[in-house]
Amino acid sequence: MRGLHIGIAGAGPAGLAAALFLSRAGHAVEIVERFDRPSPVGSGLMMQPTGLTVLDALGLADRIHRLGNRIDRLCGRDAVSGRTVLDVRYDALPGGRYGLAVHRAALFATLHEAVAAEGIAIRTGITVAKAETRANRTVLHDPDGEIVGDYDLVVDASGARSPLAAASIVAPHVKELAWGALWATLDCETVPHERSALTQRYDAAKVMVGILPVGRAGEGEGDKAAFFWSLKVAEADALRRAGLERWKDRVRDCWPETAPFLDQIRDWGQLTLARYAHRTTLPPYADGIAFIGDSAHSTSPQLGQGANMALLDAAALAHALAGQATIDAALTAYAAARQRHVRLFQLLSYVFTPFYQSDSRAIAWLRDRLVATIARVPPAPQILASIVSGTLVDPFEAAGLRECRWAERGLQPAEA
Repeated sequence: MRGLHIGIAGAGPAGLAAALFLSRAGHAVEIVERFDRPSPVGSGLMMQPTGLTVLDALGLADRIHRLGNRIDRLCGRDAVSGRTVLDVRYDALPGGRYGLAVHRAALFATLHEAVAAEGIAIRTGITVAKAETRANRTVLHDPDGEIVGDYDLVVDASGARSPLAAASIVAPHVKELAWGALWATLDCETVPHERSALTQRYDAAKVMVGILPVGRAGEGEGDKAAFFWSLKVAEADALRRAGLERWKDRVRDCWPETAPFLDQIRDWGQLTLARYAHRTTLPPYADGIAFIGDSAHSTSPQLGQGANMALLDAAALAHALAGQATIDAALTAYAAARQRHVRLFQLLSYVFTPFYQSDSRAIAWLRDRLVATIARVPPAPQILASIVSGTLVDPFEAAGLRECRWAERGLQPAEA
């Protein structure tokens, strides 16, 4: 199919990537965004080989590599004993895979600038409240009932709290997760840290502190790190009332080397509380709407797959539209292309979460002694590398992609 009029709700990474794929395929595309000025939300994230392959297919890999920071391993230690309880290395698999930590602003700018360069329309300051089907068309309305767009197909990339998904016949059951995290983006150029790794410290499963060096938010800016502290969402207000310095003391007790990062945090306004939920829209389409990214699926971020899966959704949807004769057939093909990969990684994220965010000391004991030991015995290192890479099952072929030849990209660990 070519020449469809497609409306995309949401100008986040999923919506911007979908706009690029679909516009290049010959469709008339416009993005409808609720904010007056599209902008990124959040701190840092991990681009896995999956998401990097999508960006490479869009011709954006070179730019994101200039801004991001190569990650070769994920490691974590017990805060009390210093015992290594997590050590996942991308090079456990052949082929030269790696992760790329990026500031969300860098990912957003990379995609947004490409959308602007191709003249794809972004209509801002418009809140999409509901959709209506009219004679094989999908009409979007604002909260006052006014029509904001009339399309052959709507792509909902408006996030985990999408009103379109919630009001659809495939509305997901949402399970709010008890645990979240406080995040901050901090300077790291003069602070000693392990640059090529995501490093963490744990006290059982109740405390998790992490540092992820994410590179630069933009050209000419300094290097940053995402700093996070795990906590129960319900305890966030009590933590704030107890005072910033008391919280800093708790962090320093777990990980004294974080002191130079903590010194940069002067008020609670520098910390953002991230809340997580487990939800799946099945199938990820209904009444002329294709759901992608967090509007289609979300879970805890333990495996760092969220943005990568959203980018895969965008590629798979465009591929399905290119290979089918009707919109209905394309939506069915899109759902089939993503089903196995999405459901597997949602399950894995759900299973892994209690090992790092829970009140259970028994689970933490198993993680630190039994699981950590097994993880060093082949083929466990290879399986873990496949999990964090997002490639435990192949997500590429069904999305019309070919995985990058990582060793040929020329980005070596010493250069990161």
